[in-house]
Amino acid sequence: MEGLGNNRMESQLVFIVSAFLLVSAIAKGEYVRPQPRKTLQLPWNSVPSSHPQQVHISLAGDKHMRITWITYDKSAPSIVEYGTEPGKYSFIVGGESTSYTYLFYSSGQIHHTVIGPLEYDTVYFYRCGGQGPEFQLKTPPAQFPVTFAVVGDLGQTGWTKTTLDHIDKCKYDVHLLPGDLSYADFMQHLWDTFGELVQPLASARPWMVTEGNHEEEMIPLLKDGFQSYNARWKMPFEESGSSSNLYYSFDVAGVHVIMLGSFADCDEYSDQYSWLKADLSNVDRKRTPWLVVLFHVPWYNSNHAHQGEGDEMMAAIEPVLYAAGVDLVLAGHVHAYERSKRVYNGISDPCGAVHITVGDGGNREGLAHNYKNPPPEWSVFREASFGHGELKIVNSTHAFWSWHRNDDDESVRSDDVWITSLSSSGCLVKKNDELRKILLEQ
Repeated sequence: MEGLGNNRMESQLVFIVSAFLLVSAIAKGEYVRPQPRKTLQLPWNSVPSSHPQQVHISLAGDKHMRITWITYDKSAPSIVEYGTEPGKYSFIVGGESTSYTYLFYSSGQIHHTVIGPLEYDTVYFYRCGGQGPEFQLKTPPAQFPVTFAVVGDLGQTGWTKTTLDHIDKCKYDVHLLPGDLSYADFMQHLWDTFGELVQPLASARPWMVTEGNHEEEMIPLLKDGFQSYNARWKMPFEESGSSSNLYYSFDVAGVHVIMLGSFADCDEYSDQYSWLKADLSNVDRKRTPWLVVLFHVPWYNSNHAHQGEGDEMMAAIEPVLYAAGVDLVLAGHVHAYERSKRVYNGISDPCGAVHITVGDGGNREGLAHNYKNPPPEWSVFREASFGHGELKIVNSTHAFWSWHRNDDDESVRSDDVWITSLSSSGCLVKKNDELRKILLEQ
């Protein structure tokens, strides 16, 4: 009964906050989305309090994986047993745990344990906390080809389930999510249901995520932003020299992936800006010829929704990414799909990045149907449908991008393109002096 009371108080708080935001939006004449689809109602799952729940994994430095799970027994150990055969665990590793409170809500014990070193492209079987079911994961390959599943703005609706089912059918190595995960929006129990919803996929392949606006959950004078997100979805920020879980980087095969924070300070005096320059200075394009960047709020967006919201970050960061020769930028936030040509400073540029918006995972707010017409010259394909993307880096020079629309219960490939790496195009030779100058600026 206490849990029901807490949920009721959370609902009342969310109603008040939502009403305030709605009135503010109407007063400003902002974009109003279509009616949302129904939120999933997951069945109650009776699990012993010491057994792992909401299991997900993420990359944690070279040849290491972080296993994260929740128990409702505060004394449950943060250990992971693992090996390459079912039921036979050759290794056991201890980790850390944390918990948090949010108004009337108290989380379970959140465990983070890093295992490794692991072999590349290998299936491991593992058990969390010494109890409960066995899970299995597959590590990414050491070399090309490597495939990423990409989707943002997931939420917990019927469309979310369809998107996840479609992703489950594709052969991918790493899941990339550019923000807006659970759509808990202050109602903390929705973080728990989201964890259960994604566990079948997120416990088997690494999920690498960055924050969106729906992760912030800040209450002035009461709660700092991103408390729940940072506690539950710990990414390899420390392993990549970052001081914040809101931005970090990692390598997979021959790809260097940078996850930036749309909601962290990003001007030239900020920690994020300084970290980004330091990170780029360590990139070796002979070892990682592909450079991919993710963040939540798109810079190139011809939809009427969220116009101009990324302009400040774009002004500060785009020159750095251009000088570094970033191949591809993936974003969410706008609840639709759009792909650009290679572009820089608002116009097509053969040495710029391809920008793709994939904020169409299945969120409860609905799709953003209204586009600007005629489309800008840099926009190649755009459509307001739920779906997911797949990025297959075939070798050091070529990658294949495809976007798969959710057409009822079928996944339909609706847009695709071959992309040639900038490292093989001659663009990087032209940019060396420009990048060196930016990186040396104090």
